[in-house]
Amino acid sequence: MKHLFDDVSFATSKHTTRTYSTSFSLGIYCLNKSVHTPIYNIYGFVRFADEIVDSFHDYDKVKLLKEFREETYKAIERGISINPILNSFQHVVKKYKIEMELVECFLNSMEMDLTENRHSQNSYETYILGSAEVVGLMCLRVFTNGDESQYQKLKPSAMKLGSAFQKINFLRDIKDDYKTLGRTYFPNIDIALLTNKEKAEIELDIESDFRVALEGIKQLPMNARFGVYVAYVYYYALFTKIKGIPSYRIMKERARISNYQKIGLLARSYFKHSLRML
Repeated sequence: MKHLFDDVSFATSKHTTRTYSTSFSLGIYCLNKSVHTPIYNIYGFVRFADEIVDSFHDYDKVKLLKEFREETYKAIERGISINPILNSFQHVVKKYKIEMELVECFLNSMEMDLTENRHSQNSYETYILGSAEVVGLMCLRVFTNGDESQYQKLKPSAMKLGSAFQKINFLRDIKDDYKTLGRTYFPNIDIALLTNKEKAEIELDIESDFRVALEGIKQLPMNARFGVYVAYVYYYALFTKIKGIPSYRIMKERARISNYQKIGLLARSYFKHSLRML
């Protein structure tokens, strides 16, 4: 029976999320249970695409991503896939009416990772849109659950939150992106000679994204507000840690938040949320 296969597919997406990202798993855990499965399904899809371009160095990445894209479209068209991750994803696309434009935009950004090692301002913004902002919009479709006016109202802040998260990832992973993958995401900057001034300008841009994002988080439906706020708090703590690292050291160490710190952040977030202090 198909519902058994769907259950296995959803469990696969959940396991993928928990295996690859403790931070997002923590955020999802703090969402209302009604939206756990669809958000796991979105993350599993995004993670598998990202793994193709970032990890499969001994294989034909171009061919693998092309096949992944084709199978994604087939899964959505048919309403089923024997790939559990794609079967999970098509389910959430169908149920919450996620636009194909968002799916295509995301996959286009993954393709950019195979062809562009350095970015102009235009390609940088295009990449951020596809790799992060549209993922925020996919999640927002789930959170608003068919309320179009609410979706449109919160759309800008959801995009800014995705943008902030991605830019922090760029700073956190700057060493591996540059030395291992040969990528430079920030435009018009020589990463090997990154200055404190250039790093501070990037951080000001992220601060601006965070300000807009927080206003939207405060207006999210209750089924999503606390979980998204937890993810925001975690990433802001990581951002604060990165800001404390001088530019000459950013290529030598990878900032992280310990599990102990995450528990403390979760407790403080719950306190603020429960007292309606957001």
